Amino acid sequence: MAAANLLALLDDIATMLDDIAAMSKVAAKKTAGVLGDDLALNADQVRGVKADRELPVVWAVAKGSLLNKVILVPAALLISALLPVLITVLLVVGGLYLCFEGAEKILHRLMPHHDDAQRTKTLATLADENIDLVALEKDKIKGAIRTDFILSAEIIVIALGSVATADFATQVGVLCALSIAITVGVYGLVAGIVKMDDVGLYLLRKSLTGDYNHAQRLAGRALLITAPLLMKTLAIVGTIAMFLVGGGILTHNIAFIHHLAEQVIAIAPVWPLLTSILFDGLCGIVAGLIIAGLLHLFTLIRR
Repeated sequence: MAAANLLALLDDIATMLDDIAAMSKVAAKKTAGVLGDDLALNADQVRGVKADRELPVVWAVAKGSLLNKVILVPAALLISALLPVLITVLLVVGGLYLCFEGAEKILHRLMPHHDDAQRTKTLATLADENIDLVALEKDKIKGAIRTDFILSAEIIVIALGSVATADFATQVGVLCALSIAITVGVYGLVAGIVKMDDVGLYLLRKSLTGDYNHAQRLAGRALLITAPLLMKTLAIVGTIAMFLVGGGILTHNIAFIHHLAEQVIAIAPVWPLLTSILFDGLCGIVAGLIIAGLLHLFTLIRR
């Protein structure tokens, strides 16, 4: 009897773990857009830090990110248990925020003088001998952790929305597993990306000293060329993903936009999936530009 109960318990645990794994995959797919932006943003946060301090800064931000999730996961579960309707509201607000962030990036690209001014200011700060680099590094870490808090909240809300119909134990398992996997994965990749150029430079220098190694030279040059291109690619992909994810959230959670999407897909039924993706992206762009315009107008009125 005891053996049968033990086997039944093990079977239940295995079933629950299988459910957690399956739902974690679904949740990870839905948060892919935010993860892309999270990766690009965190890699960009390390710019301006000395090469020997890049990994310590990434590690400090990773610890802050894990602490953010320790706070956010119980808070999200509590909201889901007490006010489940609020999850949808938070999803919509998070979707609008993603669309706004994407629109802001596009507007900054269209107005490069802002970027030039910021870059000049950053270079002048780093060149100033009186600047406290330790304090500057701490400010960078704090800013990165604050940004991570917003993105982590969005990831957890999206993930919780994808497992809203599951039992409480499965929700806890999915959120905990996803939080750990995302933190390790994102900041592991960030550490690899920010050190790509250093590895490339090391290989290039090594190929020119002692025995000439053509393979090392090619690998070093490839890494030095790839590092900035990868950063730019991540930024572009992250921006596109923000519109797709944000627009998708709005499409699936706001009734009139959902009905409009169905009508558009009915008009163009040849490639329904592609049409749906394009509609989500267009919806995200429009929503983001509207919010950015309203905030800009509000700023002008206050001035």
